[in-house]
Order: sequence, then structure tokens, then C-alpha cells
Amino acid sequence: MQINSVGIREAKAKLSKLLRLVQGGNEIILTDRGRPVGKIVPIQNDITVEERIRRLEDMGILERKSAQQPHRMPKPISIPSGLAQKILQEDRENASR
Repeated sequence: MQINSVGIREAKAKLSKLLRLVQGGNEIILTDRGRPVGKIVPIQNDITVEERIRRLEDMGILERKSAQQPHRMPKPISIPSGLAQKILQEDRENASR
């Protein structure tokens, strides 16, 4: 992989050429007056969505729901009348301090 550095003005003029370099696996550092400000890199699409989901499941981040499990909403929490408004008002007063 080759890393090229190019100014913004030049990048605008040669965008098609730069994109071909990126498609070939190269990275392009974009500079503004010699200072790096961004990077164009190839997209890594080497795995399918199913594979990504399986990996997330393996890491414990996702849990697949079986077709037999019904979707159940939790029961609403019962609170005394006016309590939510009181808590909201206290929160707003504390935030302004």
C-alpha cells in the first residue's frame, strides 16, 4: 500500500486519478497548505452483513431473537400523579445552577 499526500486544490483537479489509486488499495492524505486535514482510504467490504451480525453475536453485543419468541412490551411503571412533572421541574432547576 502506498500513501500519497496531495493538496486540496490538486485533489479537486485530479479526483478521478486519486480514486483509481484508492481503488488499487492506496491511501491519500489531503492537505491544506501543507497541513494534513483528511484521508481517503479504500472501503473494507470483505465480509457480508450476515458475517458481521454473527461476529457481533459471538462477541455478545447482539442476541438473535428466535421466530417463536413473541415481542412483548414491558408493563408501564405506575407512578403517582404529578410526580413526573415534579421530577422534571427539579431537574431543570438543578441544571440552571
